[in-house]
Amino acid sequence: MNDQQISLIDLHAQINHHLTHGIIPFWLDRSVDHEYGGYYTNFNEQGLRLPMPEKYLNTQMRMVWWFSRLAREYPTQPVYAQLASKGVDFMLQHFWDTAFDGWYWKTRRDGSDPDQGKVVYGQSFAIYALSEYTLGTGDLRGLEYARKTFDLLQKFCVDTRWGGYYENLERDWKISAPGFTGGDRKSLDTHMHLMEAFTNLYTASQEEIHRRKLLEIVDLIANRMVDAENRCGLNQFDASFKPIPAIAIRRTFNAERIGESPEKPTETTSFGHNVELVWLMRLALDTADVSREPYQATMRALLDHAVQEGVDWDLGGIYRDGARGGQAIVLEKEFWQNAESLVGFLDGYEQFGDPKYLQAFVKIWQFAKDFMIVDGVGEWRMLVDKHGKPIVTDLANEWKVAYHTGRAMLECNKRLVQLIASAEK
Repeated sequence: MNDQQISLIDLHAQINHHLTHGIIPFWLDRSVDHEYGGYYTNFNEQGLRLPMPEKYLNTQMRMVWWFSRLAREYPTQPVYAQLASKGVDFMLQHFWDTAFDGWYWKTRRDGSDPDQGKVVYGQSFAIYALSEYTLGTGDLRGLEYARKTFDLLQKFCVDTRWGGYYENLERDWKISAPGFTGGDRKSLDTHMHLMEAFTNLYTASQEEIHRRKLLEIVDLIANRMVDAENRCGLNQFDASFKPIPAIAIRRTFNAERIGESPEKPTETTSFGHNVELVWLMRLALDTADVSREPYQATMRALLDHAVQEGVDWDLGGIYRDGARGGQAIVLEKEFWQNAESLVGFLDGYEQFGDPKYLQAFVKIWQFAKDFMIVDGVGEWRMLVDKHGKPIVTDLANEWKVAYHTGRAMLECNKRLVQLIASAEK
């Protein structure tokens, strides 16, 4: 057994322990809203409930995805399918718009008083989660409503002039006015999650239209949303895909950024999105059974830029945001960028064999263990400074659930098993 095997085996043991003794029991024990249905999402650093006035489409669906994915991963444990089904029941009762179709953006905790806007970011997670629900449980309601949602996006949200999808619309699917709600904006964030959603949808349906639309959005992201010269993805665009300073997607919870931010809005890149994009793009291409070769230069460029500019090689972790042309400008470290970068760098190492990607993975994982994961409770703090000092200590809220951290552990677990097996040959 060589040194690399020993290292990979040790890393796998750490990741697997955190998954099975941390994240899974954290959410299994806490997340079901027994009073109203759906999922409870707000917990402090001790794992105790915080007030929860609202439920959001994206995070409720992310919890449907989580339990559905666990049902696929652990088919002998029926509790996961049962909890996924409870979430689907709540969403169909309270979030589906029976007048205009599609999913409301948010409701009160009890499912009342919906924000009736149609936010494509949220619709994408409905497709993603409900496809997974059918894959994990066999309940065809998931695929039925995933298909319906996909069809609505093609009918109302496709930009037939410039390509891509309009992202913020009103209840009747009219495009929202320009401004904070972003009817005039397109983002890498939303389009990347549509790619992710269409990947899962095609996996579940095997319908050619889903495959075609998946490959269309892969090409759009690679050719219009990634700055090839600067080796990074850009965050926000106007309708014609001209890059513009980034604004937040439509959200009323915590609408302002917390902590550091640039002195004025600028064209920024998210290191976490860039690395996440690599592994999601690879998964999309493999699922569609097409060659990765035309996209490999883009994927390597995104990884190399993040290695050079985003990874904190001194202290560990990965920074939040960088300038389009270069260095990091927001030096905090947030849970989701670090979780997704673990998967992306390990995926990059698996694809390309470059040891610096494995080194980046180890550097980020060590920082997460030391400063982000709360031992004995099982989840990650939301936000810390560059040194690891907590800024936002809560472990979950209306926008942070098991999706990033739990998925990262599942995906890293799988890749480490494959890498260990390859090293033994």
